[in-house]
Amino acid sequence: MNKSTYIGYGVGALLTAVMGMAIIAPSITTEANRSRVERGRYLVTVGGCNDCHTPLKMGPKGPEPDMDRMLSGHPEAFPVTSGINPVSDRWMMASAASGTAFSGPWGVSFTANLTPDVNTGLGIWTEDMFIKTLRTGRHMGVSREILPPMPWFNYGQMTDNDLKSVYAFLRTIRPVHNRVPEPLAPMPTQTAENHSDTAAPSAQ
Repeated sequence: MNKSTYIGYGVGALLTAVMGMAIIAPSITTEANRSRVERGRYLVTVGGCNDCHTPLKMGPKGPEPDMDRMLSGHPEAFPVTSGINPVSDRWMMASAASGTAFSGPWGVSFTANLTPDVNTGLGIWTEDMFIKTLRTGRHMGVSREILPPMPWFNYGQMTDNDLKSVYAFLRTIRPVHNRVPEPLAPMPTQTAENHSDTAAPSAQ
């Protein structure tokens, strides 16, 4: 076996190793991405994101999330034009029948469309924008304040890796074209009477 043959074997072995690495590397990357998405799915589920961001529908046992509109936010087909004053000072907040709009001292807030729809959801959001939003409590990380009852201050305590996992999962769900309205300003202050638990005795 001459020198050129040894060189040929060496080059062949090197090419085989490189090709093997080229095949294995994407596989490792794919598995890492899959793990991140699954972690995000878990966090979104136990974090209760569907409780507010998925509209309710009436099921056989009462209201339940309409998973055909999963995480699409307040439905644009369900207009809310004003808030309501509480019936007494024992009430602070009221929820719309959809479970996606909330009236309180801050006005009316609507839950956001978290699907990857480009025009009405998070389609144009970068990972950095998503993380900054939950760290700062500001829309897109730099804009208006996020209103109650969104507990961004709790989610903002999550690690970067967990927030990246949530973002990765949200990129995989079905896009829903649904334009959520802007928040409504607070109603004029109105003092509500505090109703007594005990009815006054009737006149004799």
